[in-house]
Amino acid sequence: MFFQGVLPVCAEGESVEIESPSAILVEASTGTVLYEKAADEKRSPASVTKIMTALLIFEAIESGKIKLTDEAVTSAHAKSMGGSQVFLEEGEKQTVETLIKCIMIASGNDAAVTMAEHISGTEQEFVNLMNRRAKELGMLNTNFVDCCGLTEDPNHYTTARDIAIMSRELVTRFPQIYDYTTVWMEDITHVTRQGTKVFGLTNTNKLLRSYEGCKGLKTGSTSIAKYCLSATAVRNGIELISVIMTAPNSKTRFANAAALLNYGFGKCVLYTDENKDVLPEIRVKRGVEKTVPCRYEGEFNYLDTDGADLSAIKKEIVMQEEMEAPLLNGDSAGEAQYFLNGKKIGAVKLLVDKDVEKAGFFDYLKEAWYAYLC
Repeated sequence: MFFQGVLPVCAEGESVEIESPSAILVEASTGTVLYEKAADEKRSPASVTKIMTALLIFEAIESGKIKLTDEAVTSAHAKSMGGSQVFLEEGEKQTVETLIKCIMIASGNDAAVTMAEHISGTEQEFVNLMNRRAKELGMLNTNFVDCCGLTEDPNHYTTARDIAIMSRELVTRFPQIYDYTTVWMEDITHVTRQGTKVFGLTNTNKLLRSYEGCKGLKTGSTSIAKYCLSATAVRNGIELISVIMTAPNSKTRFANAAALLNYGFGKCVLYTDENKDVLPEIRVKRGVEKTVPCRYEGEFNYLDTDGADLSAIKKEIVMQEEMEAPLLNGDSAGEAQYFLNGKKIGAVKLLVDKDVEKAGFFDYLKEAWYAYLC
C-alpha cells in the first residue's frame, strides 16, 4: 500500500477558471471527476474522434483479429480524405503499426479510414461499430458519422464527459498507446508506383514539449469544432485526463488543458493497494481437490482530494470458508473491503484461481482406497 501525490499547485480552497466553454478533468484509475464545465453539452469533436478509432484498433489487436505487422491497403476513398493527412496513395500498403503512428502522431485522416476499412470492410461499418462501442461504454451523448472527425455533419457529436470516458478506456486498457502518442517526430516511408519517398510525422499535441508528464492523447480542430483536446499527463503515479472542447484558438486549448492538469495534480493524493499478498485457500466441497487458491481481481485505488489521512485506511478480507464444486477460474469467492474512519470506501473482488471439477464415483473410490492403505 502506498500514496501517490504532488505538492499543491493551487492554494487550499482555490479553484480554476478556463475560457473554453466545455471541459472536464478526470483521474484515470478511479474515474473521479475533479472539474467539469458544461461537460454534457453536445459539440463537434473534430479529430478527437480518433480516440475511439484507436480504441477499436487496439481491441481488434487484442482479440487477434489483426496484428501490428499486418499490412492494410489504402483505398481510393481513404486517399480522398482532406484535412490532416499523411498522403497515402491508392493501393499503398502500410503496416497497422505505421498507420497507428500516422493516426495518433500526425492525425492522418487517410490513415484512420484505411484502418477502418481494414478492420470492418467499409468505413460505414466501422462507424457502426464505433457507435455500438460508445453505447457499451455509457457515452450517452455521442454519435459518430465518420471515423476521423473531418465531417461537419451536425449528427457527428460528443461531449467532454464522453471524450473522457473513451480516453480513460483507451489509456487504462491499452497503455501501449503512449508508445505512439509520446513520439514528437518520426519518419515513415511511402512505397508506391511513383517510387519510394520518406514522409515526416510531427505530433500535433504541443503539450508534449511544454507540460511535464504529458503523454498524450489527441488534438482536433475544424471550423465547426474550433479547437479540441484530450490531454493526458502522469506525475508521481497519478494519471489525469483533461478534455477541452470548442476553445477559440489553439493556444487557449493547450493553456486551458494545462491549467486543469495543474489544478488536478494540486488536489490529488492517490492511495493504491497492489494486492500482492497471498490469500488463504478455500475448502472445496464435493470436488476432486480439497482446497482452491484465490486471487485478487486487481489493485485497489482510492483518490482523495480533501486532505484525509490515508494511512488510516483499513483492509478487511471477506471470503467464503467453503465452496461447492464444480468451480471455474474466476468464480466469485468474496471481496477485500476498504474502510476509512469506519466508512467503506471501496472493494476489490476475490476470485477462484483455478477450475475444480466435481468429484465422481471413481474419485470417491480412489479416496477411500488411499484412506484404507494409510
